[in-house]
Amino acid sequence: MTKNTKAELLSNVVEHFDITKIDARPIIEAMGKMSFTARDLGRATDIFKQAVNDPDCSVILTLAGSTSAGGCMHVYRDLVKYGMVDAIVSTGASIVDMDFFEALGYKHYQADSQVDDNELRELYIDRIYDTYIDEEELQACDHVIKDITDSLERRPYSSREFIWEMGKWLKTNAVKKGSLIETCYDYNVPIFVPAFSDCSAGFGLVKHQVENPGNYLSIDSVADFRELTDIKIKAGSTGLLMVGGGVPKNFVQDTVVCAEILGVEAEMHKYAVQITVADVRDGACSSSTLKEAASWGKVQTTLEQMVFAEAGSVIPLLASDAYHSCDWKNRPRREFAKLFAK
Repeated sequence: MTKNTKAELLSNVVEHFDITKIDARPIIEAMGKMSFTARDLGRATDIFKQAVNDPDCSVILTLAGSTSAGGCMHVYRDLVKYGMVDAIVSTGASIVDMDFFEALGYKHYQADSQVDDNELRELYIDRIYDTYIDEEELQACDHVIKDITDSLERRPYSSREFIWEMGKWLKTNAVKKGSLIETCYDYNVPIFVPAFSDCSAGFGLVKHQVENPGNYLSIDSVADFRELTDIKIKAGSTGLLMVGGGVPKNFVQDTVVCAEILGVEAEMHKYAVQITVADVRDGACSSSTLKEAASWGKVQTTLEQMVFAEAGSVIPLLASDAYHSCDWKNRPRREFAKLFAK
């Protein structure tokens, strides 16, 4: 294998979907008159728009999986930019390995899922199904995280607080402007990553701690839970748009229970949409239905919809419909990050 082979493999850049240029309203309307997953998506889109239209409702987006690398990165950014999302709970990969990574000027590439992964390893190419990432660039991202960490006060940080510092850093250092992190920084939309070390950031944080024994920054996941519960209590009525499942899904749903433990009666999440391909039969958190969450006191069952589909194929349609419906234009921004301003 040669460097030319690597350059050839990393030649087809993933292009992110632009909800402002494609009006999916006729497609969603037609799908709503069909059956099966098409009708589920139509109803899910309607529920999301109801949440956006509800003047008392705050919308929380959760992200799990690799749709950001696969072409949905700008979809999520634009939901924030146009005031349809008030807080985000995500896996670290979506925020660091994908969004922050591209803000540094790096790219994701279209790939063939039928390849020799041992050859890819020799070339330092990482694969997410049919998407490639340059491992050398990903390691450069790790080192930037370490540089940011080294520059901060040595104490525990919530992931929300640390990602806020990443956004501040991007304001003057980003190669690609308009990342999700930077956009959230601009509009005071907090981002939580409950398992923050489970991504590229973890390597930079470990290196920082090894080089600074007894005097290092750490990530406080309990503070994450407390801060997100503070947001839930402040918000009152809430709606969830959940891409995938896993830790982000459970984390945001648990805020209702946490508020109760703190002696505060918080509303169950009023609106809820989850897009997933996970099977429900194994009882996993990622695949538990929204109706099941009602038994835990987390989600109301009147305005909830499961959509069993690969999220990259349907979330652009849902978001495009919501954007072109223009319901967001008079919606007030919550700016929940200001709750934690010092």
